[in-house]
Amino acid sequence: MSWVFMAGERVYKLKKPVRFAYLDFSTLDRRAAACRAEYLLNRRLAPDVYLGVVPLTLSTSGLAISGDGPVVDWLVVMRRLEENETLEAALHGGWLQPLQIDRLSATLGAFYAHAPRVPLSPEHYVIGWQRALADNCRVLFNRRLGLPHGTVERIAQVQRQFAARRSALLLGRIRARRFVDAHGDLRPEHIWLRKSVTIIDCLEFDPKLRALDPLDEIAFLHLECERLGGLWAAERIRRHLAHALDDDPSSGLFLFYRSHRAMLRARLAIAHLLDVNPRTPEKWPRLARVYLVLAAADAARLERVLGSRWKLGQATRKSGKY
Repeated sequence: MSWVFMAGERVYKLKKPVRFAYLDFSTLDRRAAACRAEYLLNRRLAPDVYLGVVPLTLSTSGLAISGDGPVVDWLVVMRRLEENETLEAALHGGWLQPLQIDRLSATLGAFYAHAPRVPLSPEHYVIGWQRALADNCRVLFNRRLGLPHGTVERIAQVQRQFAARRSALLLGRIRARRFVDAHGDLRPEHIWLRKSVTIIDCLEFDPKLRALDPLDEIAFLHLECERLGGLWAAERIRRHLAHALDDDPSSGLFLFYRSHRAMLRARLAIAHLLDVNPRTPEKWPRLARVYLVLAAADAARLERVLGSRWKLGQATRKSGKY
């Protein structure tokens, strides 16, 4: 989606002129709007990092930043951060401290408390979730990609059963106006553990994808921390925010959100192999299987919450279902 240029203490981000099903950066005006949205939205959690939006101009000697010539594109200007200060680096390096997690939890709690509420249609939410599940399954069932179909179908069956049997719980969160304009991509690689916790790279190009139940977003962060070996940190964040986010473990909602996120991440990982010339093709099947293992474990816990059991292999894919 973007090229990122490191230049001393500054970072310049240039949108690629691309158009996908989920975004359109194909015109100069669209890229300008995306740059402004990225700047404004990210200042919510990184006010001293996102410094502005400037034109890329054409001069007689080439391209210039904020020059006097014709504008050919736009750049988001950022302060450069130390790459070894992220939550991901701390988890990999084993130097993460409880106090750092407490600061992060406090930052997220304040963010969600003040984030604008997003009115949603319960009916559209259900349709959107069903479409997302179908999209996940359609990619993950692709025989070219070599993933275990039985595991995928079993996870999907549990998610469908939860959505059917606990629909009042899901719709109640919408009616209670719990959905907010959230970050949208809350991963450890986007979190800097500075004294003032800094979180960058929110999902700026589609507000519908940022309209989230904060409990869903924390479930995603919880999943990513566990994947990186930081389950203790994930649990500490969850405990800090449980009351504010009305997280009732007995409801199974957190597990439902987590398993859905894991399925989505598995799909996004393996879908790289559908590119004409995928980079690091050996990486994506391995990563997708890691996410499926996590999703399957959450599905098994959800089964216990729902009080039902399936034997492995009982849930089989029906021909033509997706």
